[in-house]
Amino acid sequence: MTRKPRALTKQFERVIETALIPGRFVSYDASFSFVRDLEAVERRLATAHSTDPPQAVALYETLLAGCYEKAEEIDDSSGIFGDFVGQLHCRWIKACQAAGADPNDIATKLVVWMEADPYGFCHDLEKGATKVLNKAGLAALITHVRERFDVAGTTKGAPGGPSLRDAACARRRWGEALRTLYLAQKRVDAYLALAEETGLTAADCHALATMLVARRKIEDGLAWVERGITLGKQVPNSSMAGYALSKLKRVLLAKQGRCGEALAAAWGEYREHPDKYSYADLMKYVPKAERAAWHKKAIEAATGSDLGSLIELLLETKELERLADVVRVNPGNALESISHYVTEPAAKKLEKIHPDVAARLWCAQGMRIVKAKKSKYYDAALSNFERARRCFERAGLAVEWQRVVNKVRSDHQRKMGFMAGFEEVVAGSGPSRRPSFLQRAKARWT
Repeated sequence: MTRKPRALTKQFERVIETALIPGRFVSYDASFSFVRDLEAVERRLATAHSTDPPQAVALYETLLAGCYEKAEEIDDSSGIFGDFVGQLHCRWIKACQAAGADPNDIATKLVVWMEADPYGFCHDLEKGATKVLNKAGLAALITHVRERFDVAGTTKGAPGGPSLRDAACARRRWGEALRTLYLAQKRVDAYLALAEETGLTAADCHALATMLVARRKIEDGLAWVERGITLGKQVPNSSMAGYALSKLKRVLLAKQGRCGEALAAAWGEYREHPDKYSYADLMKYVPKAERAAWHKKAIEAATGSDLGSLIELLLETKELERLADVVRVNPGNALESISHYVTEPAAKKLEKIHPDVAARLWCAQGMRIVKAKKSKYYDAALSNFERARRCFERAGLAVEWQRVVNKVRSDHQRKMGFMAGFEEVVAGSGPSRRPSFLQRAKARWT
């Protein structure tokens, strides 16, 4: 005997309410598991109601309503929980379309949610919506967004109405939404008209270029790329758009068979920002027979650039001897300023062939933590110093290790939570010498 739809709905509503744990505050640390539970509920909902879309729509709206109500009881409403709720709107769209809902009704609700968005759940909702809306739904959403964009542009700051500042913010918000929607439709003329109405940007030039390239109008696309690069140089804070435009320019030049120009552009970009990413892009345009020469030229050009980027580049390109030389000539405080995401891989790679250099990198990581007084990372610092000690000993540099020990004792003797562990490292019984949890458990059991 199958359950009646109403009974099944009531059952799911109880599951939704239980997962939302109403009345209980969800701390930041607990937000991950809380959202995982909500995702499990949503998966059950999608599976169980795939044959009854109208019922699924109602339950998705119940889950959305519950999430909005829960927003005041969670410490991470704009993080992982906010992402989940944002995606939930798109699941609701799919259910509505499966149920045969009127596209105009779907669009109406979407713009209402976008307009009244106290928790930021609908920030950039239009981007997700373009991926799930059908042709009629996308057209309806554009109509409603355009209406709000036009209304925001006609305000005069009248008493009782929105201020000029609020109206400008609304117009900018709806204008960005329209750009996203026009781009999804690949409507070049509509996008260009909007951009000229609100002020053409480098990002607009990139969008127009990509749409034209999709229509195989390479020459027209390249013209917009050039215009965007010029515009980006005149306007501050357009570096991201400028990077995307420069990358697209090289791709388009190569497509036109202008490989020499593409290589020259990639070389210019590399000279300005030498790192492992611009190096990889440069080598895409280098003829196979010339790669060795260009590699040498690129590595030489990177000398004197940002230290962190240089270390990453030399490690990525397996220039380990150059990497060792770079580390040797830089003072400890310079190495300490670099993230462990950069120095740790380098230290591991150099331990066997240049233990003296690896020791300096391990010390820099440990010093970085201790100087910053990051007590919750003291265990990591102790592991770093232990590896540094082993590297110094392997290199026959016991005197250098003793200098590190003396400096740590002198500068950080009051950090008792750290110094006890550090003295264990000095004595040769650091973290790696301690038995693991399972080793301790087995010893106790026997």
